[in-house]
Amino acid sequence: MSDDGPAGSIQLVCLDMAGTTVSDNGLVEQAFEAALDEMGIEPADPSRSRMVAFIRDTMGMSKIEVFRSLFGDEARAQSANAAFEQAFGDLIGTGVVRPIPGAVETIGLLRSSGMRVALTTGFSALTRIRLLEALGWEAVADLALSPEDAGRGRPYPDMILAAVVRLEADSVRAVAVAGDTEEDMASGVRSGASVVAGVLTGTGDRAGLLSAGATSVLESVVELAGLLGLG
Repeated sequence: MSDDGPAGSIQLVCLDMAGTTVSDNGLVEQAFEAALDEMGIEPADPSRSRMVAFIRDTMGMSKIEVFRSLFGDEARAQSANAAFEQAFGDLIGTGVVRPIPGAVETIGLLRSSGMRVALTTGFSALTRIRLLEALGWEAVADLALSPEDAGRGRPYPDMILAAVVRLEADSVRAVAVAGDTEEDMASGVRSGASVVAGVLTGTGDRAGLLSAGATSVLESVVELAGLLGLG
């Protein structure tokens, strides 16, 4: 198979979860807020607004890395991450997490066409498993990866490259990546994927996604099938 053509030679599609294939209805940010509460960062504390802004700007990153950047202390970062994971796990149980409309059907179409699909996320493996179980998505994709499964999280390319190895794609040029954040785009570009598609169903905007290296910007992951030449 040629390494050169993007759409016609795609063997592996790496899809972000929250904001791309999954609508979290703001639960990720709520869980971050709960973690800041747990760490004693009061709403009136001037540093809190700066922390929240940083969290929003780095939504696609590994969550533990976000807390490491915020606190600069490993023990506090681990405590904050544990609080985040607990809060998000509890919020998942409220039943408001839903698939992005058409995401399941799109994943099915990609797989039925012969492409393999990997779901990637900045959540820990435990939280990812809980999220997939809540959605009933245990078998929706060929593989699901968290940063701890691959080495580093976004914006590094590790999860995509791990998917290339585990799902035996011929080349990184045979990979398409889709996500809703600038970190997703950076990860795709660094991996060497030939298609790096931004979607507008999450936190990113068109200008930011393009500046981060998106080769295309889509209204929704549903449009990815058409981009890759599927009806």
